[in-house]
Amino acid sequence: MSDTQEAARAPKMEVDPKLLEILVCPVTKSTLRYDREKQELISDKARLAFPIRDGIPIMLTDEARSLDDE
Repeated sequence: MSDTQEAARAPKMEVDPKLLEILVCPVTKSTLRYDREKQELISDKARLAFPIRDGIPIMLTDEARSLDDE
């Protein structure tokens, strides 16, 4: 099973709204957009999507998905 299929089957955990207010993109320091369905934090400025696993944002650029691939 691929990572995408596993993520789709995994229960969606909510991220603490206070945490979302203070997190910024580690590359551009700009605000992030929360995609609840994909469980990602989106940096439109950096064109990166940071995954959220078990309710924890993974703010590592090595773990981010490029939005340019879409």
